[in-house]
Amino acid sequence: MKLEIIKSEGLAHNSYYLADENEAVVIDPKRDCEIYTQLAEKDCTKIKYILETHRNEDYVVGSLELQNLTEAEIGHSNALKFKYGEHNLAEGDTLNVGSIKIKVLYTPGHTNESLCYVANSSASDDPLMVFSGDTLFAGSVGRTDLYGKKVQPAQAEKLYNSLFEKLLPLGDHVLVYPAHGAGSVCGHSITGQEPITIGYEKKTNPYLQLSRKNFVEKVSSEELVFPRYFRQMEKYNQNGPPLFSELSYPKPFSLAAFNEEIREPIVMIMDTRMPYAFAGSHIPNSLSMWLGGTSVYPGWILDTKQYIVFILERPSDIDIVAPRLRRLGLDNMCGYLCGGINEWQEAGNPITTTGTMSALDLKNKLEKGEVEVLDVREPNEWKEDGIIEGAKRIHFADLIDKTGSLTKDKPIAATCSVGNRASTAASILEKAGYKNVSNVLGGMTAWTNLGYPTRK
Repeated sequence: MKLEIIKSEGLAHNSYYLADENEAVVIDPKRDCEIYTQLAEKDCTKIKYILETHRNEDYVVGSLELQNLTEAEIGHSNALKFKYGEHNLAEGDTLNVGSIKIKVLYTPGHTNESLCYVANSSASDDPLMVFSGDTLFAGSVGRTDLYGKKVQPAQAEKLYNSLFEKLLPLGDHVLVYPAHGAGSVCGHSITGQEPITIGYEKKTNPYLQLSRKNFVEKVSSEELVFPRYFRQMEKYNQNGPPLFSELSYPKPFSLAAFNEEIREPIVMIMDTRMPYAFAGSHIPNSLSMWLGGTSVYPGWILDTKQYIVFILERPSDIDIVAPRLRRLGLDNMCGYLCGGINEWQEAGNPITTTGTMSALDLKNKLEKGEVEVLDVREPNEWKEDGIIEGAKRIHFADLIDKTGSLTKDKPIAATCSVGNRASTAASILEKAGYKNVSNVLGGMTAWTNLGYPTRK
């Protein structure tokens, strides 16, 4: 038996390749799925099944893409009408992969069609491992608000039953392989502990220490970010996304071709350089989205139908950016300026700058009443880490829709944890017509390290 964990950075998504006796199964594959076929070729195995734990909402599932490469059979829950796949699975169904028997558990709560997959060898009926999807995480459990706040208590009740009646009775020794790790928005405060077992979670997971009533109250009260791209992911993952063979890969543009492209009003420029580079010089009205943030944040801000061209630090960055955006369903990537910002500047094309300031500068300007602070972090960061007194709070993913709530009469200092999301926010405000916006480089991390006051 061989198990490989494949992680999608930023999304904190885990998928799994499990092989035995020249057969393999892949669970919750990512869209750029060549890694699974490479593993199968290396092991001389055939991918027999592709299994999904639920209709994922935070990334485009790669089941159809992988099936197109392997002809494996797709299985998912019969509690939702998927428009693709060969196996509509229910509680107690079993599948065989080599000598491994995989048993289906129906575990609603996170979603109504959620499944977990229990694996054991033919030599014993004793479970070895469970692929828990978004039902159980390290130190946390799946979010229950996807159907709205009104029904969240009912979903939390379902999740409690799934955990305590289906998963925990499997046995303390059983290894748990969840669909997400630390940093995912699919659960609150997921830890980075790996590996985990049922027994370890029973002892350490705070949710599993609660009574039914307290569990429902806690889970129902949690407020998690609901990025705008989630709804499109749900449609893709129920109906089937386009295959890569139907899409074009972003092209390298000459300066003339790039200029022609950006004349189209539906095209947006995404600049993936670091915030301090973007601040020093960038094309007017471009969106600052540092390379590390491209794994998830574009889906929080952009419509999935948005047409995009790129300014990159180096041309090879496109091979990092393109797969990441495709995982988010952002398929309309036209191309990138081959010579980058240098070629743009050297041709005498217009550039603009964004102001920057340090935490010390911000403190001095606040004491003189010279600036308004805009805090663009997530709500849980405001609550847990504190805010600067008087700061205007708008989560940066909501800023596009709320730019009108800010004053243009006073300079704005945008801050986040270190200055990355604040750079995105500053570029959004610039495009909305704000002329005096600065990014606080170092952000709240620098503010706190200097011992400056915050309030919870």
